[in-house]
Amino acid sequence: MPFGLPKRFESSAFVVALACAVCVPASARADDPAPKPVAPKYAPEIVPLLKTYCFECHNPSKRRGGLDLESIDESAAIEMTALWKDVGERLHAKDMPPAKSQQPTDAERATLRSWVGHVATSQVDYSTFTKEQLTRALALPATNRRLNRDEYNNTIRDLFGMDFRVGETLPSEGGGGEGFDNAGATLFITPVLIEKYLDAAELVLGSLLPADDAKRDALKPDLATARKRLLVATPRPGRTPHDAAKAVLASFVPRAFRRPATADEIAKPLALFDAATTKGEPYELALKLALKRVLISPHFLFLIETPAATGISPLGPYELASHLSYFLWASMPDETLIALAAQDKLKDEAVLREQVRRMLRDPRSRGFTDGFGAQWLGIRPLGQTVRPDARTFPEFDAELAAAMREETVLFIDAIVKEDRSLLDVIHADFTFVNERLAKHYGLPDVKGPEMRRVTLKDPARGGVLGHGSILTVTSFPQRTSPVLRGRWILEELLGSDVPPPPPDAPVLNERQKTDTNLTFRQLLEKHRAKAECATCHNRMDPLGFGLENFDAIGRWRADLAGKPLDTAGVLPTGEGFNGPAELKRLILDTRKADFLRNVSRKALGYATGREVRKVDQCVVQDCVRALEQNENRFSQLIETIVVSVPFSHRQPTP
Repeated sequence: MPFGLPKRFESSAFVVALACAVCVPASARADDPAPKPVAPKYAPEIVPLLKTYCFECHNPSKRRGGLDLESIDESAAIEMTALWKDVGERLHAKDMPPAKSQQPTDAERATLRSWVGHVATSQVDYSTFTKEQLTRALALPATNRRLNRDEYNNTIRDLFGMDFRVGETLPSEGGGGEGFDNAGATLFITPVLIEKYLDAAELVLGSLLPADDAKRDALKPDLATARKRLLVATPRPGRTPHDAAKAVLASFVPRAFRRPATADEIAKPLALFDAATTKGEPYELALKLALKRVLISPHFLFLIETPAATGISPLGPYELASHLSYFLWASMPDETLIALAAQDKLKDEAVLREQVRRMLRDPRSRGFTDGFGAQWLGIRPLGQTVRPDARTFPEFDAELAAAMREETVLFIDAIVKEDRSLLDVIHADFTFVNERLAKHYGLPDVKGPEMRRVTLKDPARGGVLGHGSILTVTSFPQRTSPVLRGRWILEELLGSDVPPPPPDAPVLNERQKTDTNLTFRQLLEKHRAKAECATCHNRMDPLGFGLENFDAIGRWRADLAGKPLDTAGVLPTGEGFNGPAELKRLILDTRKADFLRNVSRKALGYATGREVRKVDQCVVQDCVRALEQNENRFSQLIETIVVSVPFSHRQPTP
């Protein structure tokens, strides 16, 4: 019964229901407390079931999946939340115990599930919390998070009104928290990075304030416009260089710091300007030195949080404006947000929700799609670190890879901007292609290199499971992989955890097969018939085989090596399907709640820049509830996150 320890805390359908059903309004808990179910006792009730169904494989000598359940006593068991969550997922999916083993009765499964729910809620019982106590549990300690590379690039663009793409000169960040590159714990600052920021500032300011008069006079129109926006004042009769520089800094610093600037924050860069002019530097070169100081200030490079000295406090109005804009735009607040912050109107929930809807319709919400959507779906490496074998697929090149990535980004962007149902991610009747990608898919009447929206008549192609980007990154370089594709569906769409194969698991080798009449599917089924392989393969492979009509670069095919494809599958829970269209329908019919919960969790992790905690499952459940009550529209997910305590409240850093 190889469960395996999960890498991160994921929610299963029934564990989250048990853990978050207690997160009801404080008034409801106080006035009408629901009776709590009696949890089963570990030694007399749970251990006998584990002995009957689990110890044969999960004992000190065998340790299938690296797990020894037999040696766990009750004091240790109650602390193993992640382990029992994974056990619960396997029971829920009915892929544990293995199909050929003795199976527990429905009543015994219910007892084991009850234990899982007990562990999920036993360490902290949120049902007993008052509203104030729950707020305290949900509020994060204040942190100062550095802008990641894309956020920095977008901020420079919006600050100067021109896209310099200087973020591309900075090193890329790895994923943290829920797998996103905006996780505060991974955004370190180093001396080398400071040098990079200085170089980037020089590149921008040197373009706008060149030392050479000839270069200044020959600036292109877009640079000339950005320069004019920056230089709100210049020296002239009656205005000294000092006064002109002070006016420029008084305009620039508040925009760069995304809040009103203090007198000292103007005076310090101005002092650099004065020192440079005293040494004979021309006005613009001295001003460039002062502006460079602003661009390497922590108040520009970081999202600063300043909570109250004691207790829980909401983010300040300007801090909230910045958190909102970097969540939805991956860039700085615009004038509207800053004006609302100045009037302290963002604390009004109705105003905040209205701003969310406005911002999602804005073209800058592409920053959210690039930051959240592309990372969640895992398409960023396509064409770079992930490429099909050039000899097997010579038609795959950088142009096709770029079109595939853009298809998925534009598709998610349409769901965001049009406030469509999140279920469109699974199945939709439209996508985005250009001529090259349309030919690749076999879609007619698309001409030219521009990406455009097209209506799909084939139900198999709609949704991300029909996108070439997803189908390629979930394949091996030379062939498709039902295992990788099935695992991607389980982990990225449904939020399940699939442990890595044990070190001694045999490797599937097509070239060593002795029976040449075996199809690839038969070969894999023979492979997974082995006890050490069957457990996980029974979950993944049926899902992956449902997509076998798509080859390793996303083209449609009806056969493989001259033999008809078998795309039928039966899940451990008994549901059957055949082909991608039926697979998508099955996911929507049976796993919709899991999908909504997983997207909600991912979005909350992206919004807060950290891993989602156990107590945060209350917010995840609120998101799912809001989606289900509002046709699963995307805006409901974002609004629920933005008005939640983890997004908007902080407590002093310990």
